[in-house]
Amino acid sequence: MRRQEKITPVSRKIYIVMKFILGKKESMVSFVGNDGIATAATLLSVGPVSITQVKSKAQDGYEAIQMGFGTRAAKNISKAVQGHTKDIGLFSVIREFRVDDTSAWKKGDVIDASSFEMGDEITISGTSKGKGFQGVVKRHGFHGGRRSHGQKHSEREPGSIGSTGQQKISKGRRMAGRMGGDRITVKGLRVLGVDTTNGKILVSGCVPGVKGALLEIKAQNK
Repeated sequence: MRRQEKITPVSRKIYIVMKFILGKKESMVSFVGNDGIATAATLLSVGPVSITQVKSKAQDGYEAIQMGFGTRAAKNISKAVQGHTKDIGLFSVIREFRVDDTSAWKKGDVIDASSFEMGDEITISGTSKGKGFQGVVKRHGFHGGRRSHGQKHSEREPGSIGSTGQQKISKGRRMAGRMGGDRITVKGLRVLGVDTTNGKILVSGCVPGVKGALLEIKAQNK
């Protein structure tokens, strides 16, 4: 009988995120590089964000930086949140980013577009556009039924959804339903330009969400 070797589990290494910020999607533009090739790019309005809390492993169980972005009237913010950020301000959005070492930041620090440079590889997370209730052709890319004679209203139908014997529909069957409104993360984007005066950055490709959607921007996770 073959001897079974003991497998040692591999521990996951947490990437040290040193650059992160919150922003909003503005618009898509065409960017022409030095080589004369036009590529799709997205203009983002980022920061400034204020650090509202520095979490430590000893006190909170993990290392993280919590930050506030935007403004909101006090009547629309709970008393608990107002008390949490009373020394810094009233923010419309509070998010946190996990890091390995929090010694570089302290409560009250401000992060803006100057944290990023041209060529930085970043990851952007946001909520995709909501499409509502959609059929299988749009939601899953079904090609639909034949368009020949004798067919009626079958062009966009899903077709058979189960066999006769099992008398049920299998779990995971692709069918019509709500589409969009999901959390999407896009990796491998590049910073094409930084405008520190107006708080704008230009990134390659497209990012999730509608115009004005909230985005979480951080250094590429490797």
